[in-house]
Amino acid sequence: MDRSNEAELINQFRDPAQRDRAFRMILAKYQEKLYWHIRRMVVVHEDADDVLQNTFIKIWKGLSGFRETSGLFTWMYRIATNEAITFLKARQRDRAMIADDPDDTIKGRLKSDPYFDGDEVYEKLHIAIDSLPPKQKKVFQMKYFDEMTYEDMANILGTSVGALKASYFHAVHKIQASFESTD
Repeated sequence: MDRSNEAELINQFRDPAQRDRAFRMILAKYQEKLYWHIRRMVVVHEDADDVLQNTFIKIWKGLSGFRETSGLFTWMYRIATNEAITFLKARQRDRAMIADDPDDTIKGRLKSDPYFDGDEVYEKLHIAIDSLPPKQKKVFQMKYFDEMTYEDMANILGTSVGALKASYFHAVHKIQASFESTD
């Protein structure tokens, strides 16, 4: 969706008579992209649904005041990322309070997800991604899965294109090394 269409949707949302319709159009356009972005971060379908719901609540509450200094999707992606990180931090705090749970590893979460089909390569990939440092993990997911440009990532993450390229390069090499060591 180009910026003029986004601006029109935002204007419609700001009109109380058109707000619901405009929000439904935003949901239809971006819900699946945001779901998969969140799902890659939190892994389990039910968790992704919860985080997505919280994301859209924040979008609903903040859209009237959206300043349009970035693209609508960029702004929503940032909200989704923050919500997923908040969820993961809360889960990590909860995990620290209880004994180590083998089902709470990435492998355990994948196996317990009813939507996971048991694909061994998919499992290896997610285990390798989960082992990356947080910044490399985020950059890899945005570039590999979301096919984002480095410029869009720089806007979302507030860092330079060069730093993002370096992070992606290192992430790819670590993932490749992980696959080579398990063969």
